[in-house]
Amino acid sequence: MKRASVRTASFSGGGRLVPIVREGYPFIGTCFLLAVLFGFGLHPYAAAVPAVLMLYFLYFFRNPSRQIVRDETAILSPADGTVQEVAELAHDPDEFVAGPCRKVVIFMSVFNVHVNRSPIDGEIKLQKYFCGRFRPAYKDEVGFENEHHLIGIESSRLRITVKQIAGILARRIVSWVTLDDALRQGELYGMIRFGSCLEVVMPAEDVDVLVKPGQKVTGGKTILGRIRRK
Repeated sequence: MKRASVRTASFSGGGRLVPIVREGYPFIGTCFLLAVLFGFGLHPYAAAVPAVLMLYFLYFFRNPSRQIVRDETAILSPADGTVQEVAELAHDPDEFVAGPCRKVVIFMSVFNVHVNRSPIDGEIKLQKYFCGRFRPAYKDEVGFENEHHLIGIESSRLRITVKQIAGILARRIVSWVTLDDALRQGELYGMIRFGSCLEVVMPAEDVDVLVKPGQKVTGGKTILGRIRRK
């Protein structure tokens, strides 16, 4: 896991926008230099492959502008992708969320936006990193076996966990936050490189899940669950 030294611009929906996250600069710069060297040193056609890769990396590391509508009763999607699973859990395996839980798994393809956003306002009260395997992100066991980074966020109303899970191509999990950091709903806190999935665990007694398997979701926009009024 890589942690940035400075949380630049907070990357939130209403803040200053960085259109390409800096983790992409080495990939983009290397491909640009190779395209120039191949184009002038070998043949113009030789520059095609690094040029195409450069365009893909510009696309992959994009950080599109999003106006986040903050809602204290909503749990927003932390990522773009497709809901792979909605599961009932007897308890939180990380022992952060109390009681029975619901888990929403979101699969991100290599074509999705890969920056990840906080689903709620709150403080990070749990942070774990596990250096594991790199199995395909759609396998059921990847949340336990694969490399992953988990944060537990506590608000005035509830606790949730968000787990970034590396896949067969995702070989680095990036985090821009640490323990006790305060996050605003929709604020960017990290990313996973090149195809992966996220798991969100919520208390079953406090949250109604509003998404279904197969549904497309948008980070910071789609409401995964609604906190029940007490």
